[in-house]
Amino acid sequence: MVFNSIEFLIFYPIVLLLYFLLPDKLRWIMLLAASYYFYLSWNASLIFLIVFTTVVSWVSSLLIEKGHEKHPDIPNGPMEKFWLIITLVASLGVLFFFKYFNFLSSSVNDLFNLFRPEASDPLILDLILPVGISFYTFQTLSYVIDVYRGSVKTEKHFGYYALYVSFFPQLVAGPIERPENLIPQLHLSDPKPTWTNTVNGLRKMLIGFFKKVVVADLLASYVTPTFNAPGEATGLGVLISTLLFAFQIYCDFAGYTDIAIGCAEIMGIRLMQNFNRPYISETIAEFWRRWHISLSSWFKDYIYFPLGGSRCSTFRHMLNICIVFLISGLWHGAAWTFVLWGLIHGLYQVVGYFTMPLRNKLWEKLRISTDSVLVRGIRRFNTFILVCFGWIFFRANSFSDLGVLLSKLFTDWSFTGKYFTSTFDSLGLTLTGAVTSILSILVLQRLDVSKLALLDPDEPPKYDKKGKLIPPVGAKWLSDGRYVYMLWTIVLAWLILLVGDGASSFIYFQF
Repeated sequence: MVFNSIEFLIFYPIVLLLYFLLPDKLRWIMLLAASYYFYLSWNASLIFLIVFTTVVSWVSSLLIEKGHEKHPDIPNGPMEKFWLIITLVASLGVLFFFKYFNFLSSSVNDLFNLFRPEASDPLILDLILPVGISFYTFQTLSYVIDVYRGSVKTEKHFGYYALYVSFFPQLVAGPIERPENLIPQLHLSDPKPTWTNTVNGLRKMLIGFFKKVVVADLLASYVTPTFNAPGEATGLGVLISTLLFAFQIYCDFAGYTDIAIGCAEIMGIRLMQNFNRPYISETIAEFWRRWHISLSSWFKDYIYFPLGGSRCSTFRHMLNICIVFLISGLWHGAAWTFVLWGLIHGLYQVVGYFTMPLRNKLWEKLRISTDSVLVRGIRRFNTFILVCFGWIFFRANSFSDLGVLLSKLFTDWSFTGKYFTSTFDSLGLTLTGAVTSILSILVLQRLDVSKLALLDPDEPPKYDKKGKLIPPVGAKWLSDGRYVYMLWTIVLAWLILLVGDGASSFIYFQF
């Protein structure tokens, strides 16, 4: 079941109705059952993985906290460390086996074949990648590590903890929630629907659906031909497809997050922000503070800081950055293209760190303020281009395809009419498609900036003389032209889905 499916449009209102009608003692049971049903709709045979990870991490956390209570003078003794290791081995072991076993087997086999006269075939298992495994694994790990550190108290009720791991809006593709934020909200007693939560939640869901079913899926139709058949592409085609993919992956992933946050907010549950206009970043470091914020903060808290962060020598600091981004690349996918993508972003930051003083000195000599519109514009442009270049590594289907794409980008250029015609034909990009894409991206940009439809949760409701509720100013969003445009294009896109192949999946589901 995906958010942009007819099944979800039936599933969610039923869950919402039961959520507000059921008493406290039944509400968590319903939510947990709904979340497991949501996961079962993907692959029922793999439900045991999330149950196994949940049970191991919950039991380990209880035993760790019991050790803390038994020996308060010893922060973490041998047994506490033992149970932390048990969780790490169990959770990461499951993740490694299903996501990385075949990749590691192929890589080791290729390495051995370099030194053997007769090549052999790698051991490849017929494994299905469990959807969302990277997300819920990191969520359970953060819980147990925080309990071990003493910064979080254990959740004694297994049902609420299982719900924290499997809460359906953010189960499959995040955001990766922290226990101190989500678990207390799941304990909310007797929740009531409010005008503010409903309007804000519906607005975010509408924007999310627009990003996914209108912008991302439209751009995918122009991006896929180039990356699936790079040998037939031109340099201009690779350039256009890469730029479009930058917006496709943003709208696809941020669209999912917006829908997830909106679904939860209507229920009065606030999930963390996961995107903050990443393409206006002036540096790569800023980009990662704005892109997939929950993952970036996870790596910072649980890998970067334990490695030493920046409180060490410059060499070690730069090494820590590269290590984190190598792991980040591998987290995104079991392929060398993802590893290279992560390494590139690490090297971007290393180069940026060492060249920043020289660049600032250059602007100083030119007597141009680094806070000027010119300099900030140049920095944003450079950062966007660097990010887009990295997306080629991310999107390439294989290492060989990556070589073809890079070769085409830097060599296959011409300025004849036939060249441009063949490029646009290979992309399937028509004038109507180009205008629609540009218009949708412009509308999207305005929506990311606008706060028009956000209501103030602290603003008291207002009533007229007859006692009728006066809708807040933000409630006028349905009459705004941008939202009307979004609503109709979403309806049109869904009608196309009904007569086509059905709802498309989200890119980050494969991670």
